Order: sequence, then structure tokens, then C-alpha cells
Amino acid sequence: MMTYIQGLPKVELHLHIEGSLEPDLMFDLAKRNQITIPFNSPEEVEAAYQFDDLQSFLDIYYQGANVLIHEQDFFDLTWAYLLRCQQDNVIHTEIFFDPQTHTARGIAFETVINGIDKALKKGREELGISSQIIMCFLRHLDQDSAFETLRQALPHKDKIIGVGLDSSEQGHPPAKFQQVFEEAMNHGFLTVAHAGEEGPAQNIHNAMKLLGVARVDHGVRCVEDPQLVEQLIKDRTPLTVCPLSNIKLKVFSTMGEHNIVELLRQGLCVTVNSDDPAYFGGYMTDNFVAVAEALPVTFEELKQLSLNAIEASFITEEEKQQLVKKVESFCDTFHS
Repeated sequence: MMTYIQGLPKVELHLHIEGSLEPDLMFDLAKRNQITIPFNSPEEVEAAYQFDDLQSFLDIYYQGANVLIHEQDFFDLTWAYLLRCQQDNVIHTEIFFDPQTHTARGIAFETVINGIDKALKKGREELGISSQIIMCFLRHLDQDSAFETLRQALPHKDKIIGVGLDSSEQGHPPAKFQQVFEEAMNHGFLTVAHAGEEGPAQNIHNAMKLLGVARVDHGVRCVEDPQLVEQLIKDRTPLTVCPLSNIKLKVFSTMGEHNIVELLRQGLCVTVNSDDPAYFGGYMTDNFVAVAEALPVTFEELKQLSLNAIEASFITEEEKQQLVKKVESFCDTFHS
């Protein structure tokens, strides 16, 4: 099964590019940009990656982002992630970035987006990995800040497929951002939002109703509302589930308690993703392996998780069919 997982073509739909900042790269960039960080070695950084909840993670996540200053830094960060995609056979990725984390530090919006975009273009040309960019609003900030970020994004609309909503879910419900999401949709952006990770099932319902989301990021607490589960099944609304992240942030105590396979068997369009892999101990293959080791999942179900991600992606039907062929071809060859 491990050989199968390694070779299975994968699609990632829930990845924060700032969350792929490995300790080694954090140190290299801190040195290059002469930024002081409160650690003496990459090992010390890793030792600090013990989180009690989402907020304790976010505190160190924003601290780490301070080393990202120049376009080249954002390029290097994204390129390092794409090399991991190549290693894990991720054939398409839709990455989040948090412009407010950087613009609040005086980094220009275009510095961030151009660095990421150039790396993704190189990834398409040299690694054959297709990609999309989703801009997230930080929900612990106010809606005015989100509107300003949307305004800054408009000149770069050709590079950004959609907008999302991340950061602390507690105390920041979807309704807080309804107007800015409506404005984003008026400009042609697709929408997604984190909901039902730390927050209740009601946040999932409201993200769909008020923010018009095409897919829900996390969403594992949907099980608290059977009617919501039925609606998600009926509408094929995708959930971008992040197994290792959910354990690291104590959404579930152990992987054996995770509900991803149960949701899959109920007919939900669930997908596997790595969220903030540098902080949560694993990229795509690691997440698939963690699920397979802890839960009774079949080869066919692992394949379905990949097919679900293709179905849920923001690419054309023709591109989806090409990716489906890659998955089917691998599975046929593996089992022959």
C-alpha cells in the first residue's frame, strides 16, 4: 500500500504556502535578509512546533513569515514546495497565500504574488505541475482590511483564481466577511473558506449560504448536523480535509478517531491535503500514509480521494479529464 500511495497521482487543494516554510529555509532567509528570529538552530524551530490549538500555531506561523521580504524569498519558498510536490507525485496544486501577513509588514502585494507566480510558472514548465493561486483574507482582521487587500489584488487578477478565508475561526464567523466576498464574486473570483475545523457546523452552513463557497476548507465538524451532511452529499460540495493538521491542532486526539474515511463512505466529496506541512509534520504522501496506517481504507478508496480532488479543483473539464486519465492509468498498471 505504501508503494501505491507514493505512486498515486495526487491533487492538493488546501495548502498555505507560508506554512511550507521549512526550518532550514527559515534560517537561510533570516541570514540572507539579516532578520533576527528567536531560535538558534533549525532543530530549535522544530522543537517549538508543539501546538495546543490553532492560535498557538498561528503565533509561531506569523513569526516565521517575518523572514519573507523579497520577491526571491517568495519564489524560493514556492519552488521548495513544488519540489516536494514532485517527490510526492502531486500533479496539480491550488495554493493559498496570505497577503495581509506581508503587507502589514510593509511588503508590497506585488512582491508576494510575483514571487509565487514565477515559481509556479517554472513548476509548470520544468516539473509539469499545474497550479492555481487563491488569496486568503485573515479572519482575525476586520473586513475593511480585506476590502483593501481585494483592491490590491485586482491588478493581478490574471494570477489569482479565487479568494479564501483563514486564520482563527473562533469568534470570526463567515457573516463578518459577507460583503467583501460578494464584491470578490462580482469581480469574477471563485470563493472558498475555512469552516468547521475549530468552529461549529453552523460555520460550514453559513460559509456556503453567505460566502457562496465552491468548496469548504476542513469541514470535518459537519457531522454535528446530519441535515448539513445530507446537503453536502447531495450538492457534492467538496471538503478539503487535512488529516495531520487535524491531529497536530487537536481537532481529533488520534488519527484512529479521524472521520475522513467515514465521510468518504457516506458519499461526501472529501479530499486529502497537507495544510501547513512544515509545521504539521507532513506533505501529501505523509497525509495519505497516516490515514492508511490508522484507518481501514482500501486501494479503491485512496484512488477515490484523488479523483475527488480532481473533481473539486478549479480547472477546466478538459484538464480534469487529463488528470483522471493519469490516475486511472497508474491504478490499472499498479494492479495489473
